[in-house]
Amino acid sequence: MEVSKILILTAVIIMSCVSSCADSKQTMTVTVSNPLGLERTGEMVEVAMSDVVAKLKLADTAQIVILDMDGRQVPYQITYDQKVIFPATVKANGTVTYTVQEGMPEPYNVIACGRYYPERLDDVAWENDLVAFRAYGPALQKRGERGFGYDVFTKYNTTEPVVEARYANEVSKEKRAKIAELKKTDPKAAGELERAISYHIDHGNGMDCYNVGPTLGGGTSALMVGDTIIYPYCYRTQEILDNGPLRFTVKLEYNPLVVRGDSNVVETRVITLDAHSYLNRTVVSYTNLKESVPVVTGIVLHEPDGTIKTDVANGYMTYVDPTGNPKAGNGKIFIGAAFPAQINEAKAVLFSEKEKKEERAGADGHLLAVSDYQPGAEYTYYWGSAWDKAAIKTVDAWNEYMAQYVQKLHAPLIVSY
Repeated sequence: MEVSKILILTAVIIMSCVSSCADSKQTMTVTVSNPLGLERTGEMVEVAMSDVVAKLKLADTAQIVILDMDGRQVPYQITYDQKVIFPATVKANGTVTYTVQEGMPEPYNVIACGRYYPERLDDVAWENDLVAFRAYGPALQKRGERGFGYDVFTKYNTTEPVVEARYANEVSKEKRAKIAELKKTDPKAAGELERAISYHIDHGNGMDCYNVGPTLGGGTSALMVGDTIIYPYCYRTQEILDNGPLRFTVKLEYNPLVVRGDSNVVETRVITLDAHSYLNRTVVSYTNLKESVPVVTGIVLHEPDGTIKTDVANGYMTYVDPTGNPKAGNGKIFIGAAFPAQINEAKAVLFSEKEKKEERAGADGHLLAVSDYQPGAEYTYYWGSAWDKAAIKTVDAWNEYMAQYVQKLHAPLIVSY
């Protein structure tokens, strides 16, 4: 055989081997099926990272990519509990497949994130592309302020994170010092600057116009003995477990409570907010509790005859909040809570006149969902909000969202691989 032909044949064999090796790259196919007659858009899928490593035979330093059916990369996150999560869109009663393989992921934007704010009385605040929230910390409690429940920050006109910038303005030492100086010489200018930096004013992407005070706020849970809610105060310790790009998770531990003579009942909450969701998943547990106690999830009522909806059979409740200053044109805030397990009842409970005037900062009562908590168990529920200046404009649209959300809880996406 001629040397040239031998060289050509050798080259063909080498190229064939290279192609074969490339084609043999380990892949993992993830199939996602939707058992409902509702389209699921951007819903988070979870796959155990240990399964990915085993299937792809990954080295410790290897990275992965997730591809959709068109070969485009899909954003993903590896969570603190070693799950690979990514958003899936599946048509009603449909099925889609995703491919996981070793590779270099493209950069993508952070959507769900949060932070501990020691500069603002130990707040923990978090957000995604739709909503934002906060929980109050020990510095606020030490100062004597009574903020028991979750607070709601409205958000619109952007899917970018906004909370960091709001806090930066609100607590700016330089601007606060300037305001204090101007109050002595030019009160009008001081007021204008104060409004310019306040997150209680809408500067084009939302605001804090929700009143919490000494109530359960926007969906906090609490134990209840008889007709008495055992209010949790501000959290004692915080630990941020996940911080984007697709999921934020924080673990909050609270100071000991006295429950039926047990003086060292400690509550722990793990709160998770995913991208593209209006609702937080919250898992609550109590240690040192000796007997079963009712647990309530509460939404503060700021109108005694406000618009509420309770659907015990399907497991959700909603309320239309008038905002902290209805005359300022701040719209309406829709609050809701959803329950994957059966609840006993859901009802509006108004404060007594004495409690309303003396203790609850003008609030009228709570919308309460009542369940039973067994010692050593976990109580899981979902809570969140929307704003009528953003995408969800009406209470009917909010109730539809909540009803469909519960359907999805009861019929989760089916993941196989």
